[in-house]
Amino acid sequence: MRAEIVSIGTELLLGTITDTNAAFLAQRLAGLGIDCFYVSQVGDNQDRLVEVLGRAWDRSDLTITTGGLGPTQDDLTREAIAALLAETPHTDLATEALLRAFFQRRGYVMPERNLKQAMLIPSASLLNNPVGTAPGWWVERKHSATGSARIIVSMPGVPFEMKRMWLEEVEPRLRPLTSSIIVSRTLKVAGIGESSVEEMVADLMTGANPTLAPYAKRDGVHLRITAKAADEDSARGMISVLEEQVRARLGDSIFGADEETPQSVVAGLLRERGIRFALLEVGEGAIGSVSSHLGGNPSCLATISAPNLHTLARIMNVERGAETSLQETATAFQAQTGADMVLALSVTSMPISDSDAGSVYADAEIVLRSANGGDEGEIASAKHSWRTAQSEVSRLFGLAALNMLRRYLLAEKAKV
Repeated sequence: MRAEIVSIGTELLLGTITDTNAAFLAQRLAGLGIDCFYVSQVGDNQDRLVEVLGRAWDRSDLTITTGGLGPTQDDLTREAIAALLAETPHTDLATEALLRAFFQRRGYVMPERNLKQAMLIPSASLLNNPVGTAPGWWVERKHSATGSARIIVSMPGVPFEMKRMWLEEVEPRLRPLTSSIIVSRTLKVAGIGESSVEEMVADLMTGANPTLAPYAKRDGVHLRITAKAADEDSARGMISVLEEQVRARLGDSIFGADEETPQSVVAGLLRERGIRFALLEVGEGAIGSVSSHLGGNPSCLATISAPNLHTLARIMNVERGAETSLQETATAFQAQTGADMVLALSVTSMPISDSDAGSVYADAEIVLRSANGGDEGEIASAKHSWRTAQSEVSRLFGLAALNMLRRYLLAEKAKV
């Protein structure tokens, strides 16, 4: 079954509200094994709405609309569907009685304009809405040119009303019409750019089922594996085969899957190994980049953040020579705290130009020290440079520091 979603409302086109309904419905369709090929937004204009619905009627087995079922003049979904199918609306007396009772219970007389919410066309049946005044429509008819069955489901735009109607009224009707299920799993990659990741798995992306697709996200590159099968176990079996191939290519660059984050993965590894650690953050771009995610971890003994090494030395009450480095400062911090491990991050940045103060050249030094690191104590270090927005500095270098810590913890775990 091919589906598409049409979100209705001028407020969507003006950007005054976000279309969360479409995201919810797309996810639910996948769970039913229904392919969603198109998502559209259209304003409160009947001619344009009829045009959008007409395209959907011609190319999709199932069209789902949200919005435009209210009582006001700009609520035009019912009128547009009636015009598209050349059917004359009539008042459903039972629904009218329910609407009048709804207002009466609240001590109001129903405005006559609400009567349009009781309108039906011959090919439509009502979808119950006990939490609002706008019932939905289930329209089912054959396409005049192809003879194939078509369904239009129209629901309110208010998210909690729409979700209730979908789960209680629509999904139970759709489920018997489908014979497959769509399941996805997301692998998350750190430290490699999107184009490089794609090159490494390009030949695995050519399959039709399961499919593999990369997406650039704020915490790295996500690789989504999607399979369609008769049941969930079969779909997950297909996914596991492809996932094994992807993991063989990318190794520990994959930091997690599905709902896991860099922070949750690192926190789990620290907890699993019982490591007591401490954090040093030096520079405005470093403050909070790691401690905001790991500082509340019970294994975190201490966190110090400072705008520069001079201030940090004063806070720590240590002698600082002219050439004292981040490594030496981390050594002193480890001695003071008795931590098994210290993660130190230093960030400096400067504007690219006077006319573009929001963009900067940013440099970072990351040092990881451990009590098991031998005489020097340093077990890993790295330097990074980025040209980026000032607002992105903390996020980018924080992720780089977490990734270094994660790789070390994984390597240590493998030795056990």
